[in-house]
Amino acid sequence: MKGSLIIVGFFILGIFAGLSGYISIDALSFDISFVALCLLMFFVGVSIGNDVDALKNLRQIKPGLMFLPLATIVGTLAGCAVISLVFSHRSLTDCLAVGSGFGYYSLSSIFITQYRGPELGTIALLSNITREIITLLCAPLLLRLFGRLAPISCGGATSMDTTLPIISRTSGNELVVLSIFHGFVVDFSVPFLVTLFCTL
Repeated sequence: MKGSLIIVGFFILGIFAGLSGYISIDALSFDISFVALCLLMFFVGVSIGNDVDALKNLRQIKPGLMFLPLATIVGTLAGCAVISLVFSHRSLTDCLAVGSGFGYYSLSSIFITQYRGPELGTIALLSNITREIITLLCAPLLLRLFGRLAPISCGGATSMDTTLPIISRTSGNELVVLSIFHGFVVDFSVPFLVTLFCTL
């Protein structure tokens, strides 16, 4: 939990640094967030490379676990359908489109803004950022309450990148490959599902 709070603390610190005007991303000649993500993935790769059993563990995972991405997608959409009953001013397809981001806020919010306007696009952005932050903060609690697969499922599309370090720390290195596979499949589904629900 302490590590998650440190991560979120740096996120909040970054917000204040950006608001202060002393640090301008526009002044840089490269995408610093992309570089940071590449470095993060490099070090995750190093940790997997140092664990010679990590890739072997994928073969040892029960075949049924390969359906984890499908369970995440179906579970998220079912939750969004229930939420649409509470927020009656939002249509079912609006809620399903927002949920179909699965934490992939940079892509889903752009799509939703184009199809349904900036208000729903902003809701999608905040919803997906919240999903990522909940995973970062609550991974140990999710593990305790629901088991080792819960942090992976909660991470959604981010389980292969930004939330991977906390997932590997809580669920174990032997599930890192499953987490990357899960994130890839869920990530791949985002543009198709978001577009589908936005056009219904």
